[in-house]
Amino acid sequence: MPVKTRGEGKPKRIVISLGGLALAKTPEKQKDRFREIAPVLLEAIDNDAEVIITHGNGPQIHMMQRAFGIAAATNDKVPAMDMPECSAMTQGYIGYHLQQAIGAEMHRTGKQWHVATVITQIEVEADDKSFTNPTKAIGPHLTREQAESLAAQDPSFKFVGDDERGFRRVVASPRPRKIVESESILNLLDNDFIVIACGGGGIPVIRDSEFYGCYKGVPAVIEKDAAAELLGEDCDADEFVFLTDVEGLMLDYGTENQRLLRDITVGEAHAYADAGEFGHDSMEPKVRAALRFCENRPDRVCMIGALEKAPQVVRGLSGTKIHY
Repeated sequence: MPVKTRGEGKPKRIVISLGGLALAKTPEKQKDRFREIAPVLLEAIDNDAEVIITHGNGPQIHMMQRAFGIAAATNDKVPAMDMPECSAMTQGYIGYHLQQAIGAEMHRTGKQWHVATVITQIEVEADDKSFTNPTKAIGPHLTREQAESLAAQDPSFKFVGDDERGFRRVVASPRPRKIVESESILNLLDNDFIVIACGGGGIPVIRDSEFYGCYKGVPAVIEKDAAAELLGEDCDADEFVFLTDVEGLMLDYGTENQRLLRDITVGEAHAYADAGEFGHDSMEPKVRAALRFCENRPDRVCMIGALEKAPQVVRGLSGTKIHY
């Protein structure tokens, strides 16, 4: 993908990715949580910076899938709600909660920015190999009868599991290729908006030849860290910040010898990741996304640190800094 560049003197552009710690499992608790973190987020944002915020949606989409899945399996008047729609709904209500919390804090502190959520589609390739071998488990555990009932309603649904543990639906996890709404996001940034986008990895879409070549949603899950990195790429960001529930990247994590990595090069990060230091399903996806981001433009930096220390993380005073 060609690297986009902006003119000299343009404000710094930052993508901030909120980890699971920032979200809660119920709407009311989530609103309370966002009210708690909004002051920290705004303190982290420089007055001259352009900011895009992205977030996960794991507990929320699981809740929605569970509600619709069980209801559809037990009541033929309730339709199953597929992944694209569930992703859009969770992006919408999480964004709404963030908008309210950030808006209230801006009003309290006299900030002159605006904030808006963009329900974001991400183009994937229809022939991505993951579509022929879906492995990403989603939704609740179901009985065999419930799984068979849903499969009868929609033969495209695939399930894995057994009678002892229950059955879960599996979907593809394709590679993200393009942020469909990138131009809308850029226009908002140019008009002093903090933009919330690509929640939960965005909605995977493909070109539909039967609908004038326009997009249609597909039942899949895009890895949220990969989507966040592409968001930074398509919007020509300068910095990429992961705010999580840990202080930063650790060596020998969980042992008496664990130590925080404060400042590492791209080469060092590659070596540590290849050696399995960051955990395949924990911090490694963030590190791999950070490396892609830095490698696409060598003047970029990525920070990984604790949400509660967001101002210090953004300023390089806490967490782990990855750079060339």
